[in-house]
Amino acid sequence: MTQQKRNHPNVPGVDQSDRHVPFNLRQSGPTPVQMLISTRVRKSPFWHLSVEAGVWRATVYNRMYHPRGYARPEDGGAMAEYRSLVHGVTLWNVAVERQIRVKGPDAESFVNTVITRDATRIRPMHGKYCILCNDRGGILNDPVLLRLAEDEFWFSISDSDLMLWLQGVNTPRRWEVEIDEIDVAPLQIQGPLSEDMMADVVGDEVREIPYYGLLETEIGGCPVVVSQTGFSGEKGYEVYVRNAHETAERVWYALRGVGARYGLRVIAPAHHRRIAAGILSWGQDMDAETSPFQVNLAYQVPRKKKADYIGREALEEQRARIEAGDYPFALKLVGLKMGGKPITDYAPDFWLIRNPAGERCGFVTSPWWSPELETNIALGYVPWDLSEIGSAVEVELPEVYAEQPGRPVPATVSEVPFVASAHPSAREQARARGKESLE
Repeated sequence: MTQQKRNHPNVPGVDQSDRHVPFNLRQSGPTPVQMLISTRVRKSPFWHLSVEAGVWRATVYNRMYHPRGYARPEDGGAMAEYRSLVHGVTLWNVAVERQIRVKGPDAESFVNTVITRDATRIRPMHGKYCILCNDRGGILNDPVLLRLAEDEFWFSISDSDLMLWLQGVNTPRRWEVEIDEIDVAPLQIQGPLSEDMMADVVGDEVREIPYYGLLETEIGGCPVVVSQTGFSGEKGYEVYVRNAHETAERVWYALRGVGARYGLRVIAPAHHRRIAAGILSWGQDMDAETSPFQVNLAYQVPRKKKADYIGREALEEQRARIEAGDYPFALKLVGLKMGGKPITDYAPDFWLIRNPAGERCGFVTSPWWSPELETNIALGYVPWDLSEIGSAVEVELPEVYAEQPGRPVPATVSEVPFVASAHPSAREQARARGKESLE
């Protein structure tokens, strides 16, 4: 059935007819309000430690307070934190990545039903980046999935409440598993000096962990799981602190104590670096109404997975339409290199994109300045016919970044990632082999 066309009421040129809830494209700019701290939103076991380290602003992520800035603007702000990440080593409080455990005799079968990738190919003490989709093929979450044992998986989730959905899938109980949030809170150690620092903390065995490999060890006498993963594109590790409400301080201070010898700096998650690496942020670059085929995650939808999974029928239909030349979505996520003054902080709005005729047709989701490329870079949505590499568009930047007030800046659709990662993604590896496709 053909859906009646619906355009955003404020920006009618941007086609969002394939969405039930359009992205809010109102250009409201910064909003000077104070965040209310109350008991309705949870504080992580590391919250007071972030405050002690100088956090001055925060957001809410997974219904938890999430530190988003330590270096103040007068001290260089987010770009000072960026320099520490790409040249040294940094510590991030990412306890908001709640850990949802699926454990029991049917754990593998259950996980294989809810993720698009093949869970049977994840060996114990290894992990994978994965996505979970609803029955329409919309991305519900894109966690790092850790397999601790044959019968135990942890979903290290992005910003949507996955536990409730997983419990709902198993109601009535069809799989013999327990699905719960556990008292495990992650920290990240990211940057080119991270390996040497972590070897100093837990021993040289950390150097042998493969990408997405896991290590059970102790820090400060407390049990932790260390993985070679991260949200930065740099070399790095995640430290999953067990019994975190009891052990948070000992692990935090042990890391900071050793890290002092390496110039360790506590910073916020580096969105400027993850944009350069082409790493997506759920809720910003995609949501439950976004298909993996819209956001360069086709490699997450294997053709040859034997087991059925939630969303498979819808995703296979989408792939077939794309291969037949019938793109089923209004917009596609692309990389952009664009003009303007350096964007050195979070964007408060989805800034609008214009086509060559000057008509508003899309929006930017994640912009930032790239010191390596000496230009602004961004992820953003454009119509399919403007998604080819080299396509020319314009972006409406706010006055603080515009080269001329009231005039858009030129932009070009560009390859993603913009800057190479320490660990190329599966999509990058496939491209290097000359085999990039809808697989």
